[in-house]
Amino acid sequence: MRRRLSKSLQPAEPEESSAAARIVSAARVHFFAHGFRSVTMDQLADELGMSKKTLYAHFPSKSVLLEAVIAAKFDEMRGALDRITAGSADDFLGSLHQLLACMHQHTDEIQPAFVRDMRREDPSVFKSIEKRRREVIQRYFGKLFQNGRSAGIIRKDVPVRIVVEILLAATQSIMNPVRIQELNLTPKSGFAAIISVILEGVITDAGRNKR
Repeated sequence: MRRRLSKSLQPAEPEESSAAARIVSAARVHFFAHGFRSVTMDQLADELGMSKKTLYAHFPSKSVLLEAVIAAKFDEMRGALDRITAGSADDFLGSLHQLLACMHQHTDEIQPAFVRDMRREDPSVFKSIEKRRREVIQRYFGKLFQNGRSAGIIRKDVPVRIVVEILLAATQSIMNPVRIQELNLTPKSGFAAIISVILEGVITDAGRNKR
């Protein structure tokens, strides 16, 4: 028996939104919450009140739809991080807290079922996420750490590039489907632990006193 998806989980969409945007928005909720193995294209079409022909015209396979969901998530994240880091030169600590809150919000959306499916079903999904994640860390944390260094909050004896590479290495080592499950972590708790350890090591004494 097919499991009927809960309509209460559908995110609200303006009437004028395109069919493709509606599909991606609904799929995003269900894929990240329940995993992508348990959600069928037929179920999504039924929930959205559209024909399967219309859905497949926009996304010819679930793999294509999944990639669109991941791309939309990172586009949304980058938009938020652009706004946060735009003012980071004037308020490093405030921007840091906002950046971490944003990252926690986005990692919290990804539930264990999605991590499980990445491990069992399609490793290429994780590679797509890992590539985008690396770009986000290099761009936004690099900019923020540089501003923090100029403000005297980030240590000047360690190059910012090295700090970012350490963050990337720790993230790559821990934030992958196998290690997350072995360590009994969620994406949110794993990322929070990495950030806490690294920031405690690179923030100056003066910076700690301002926190």
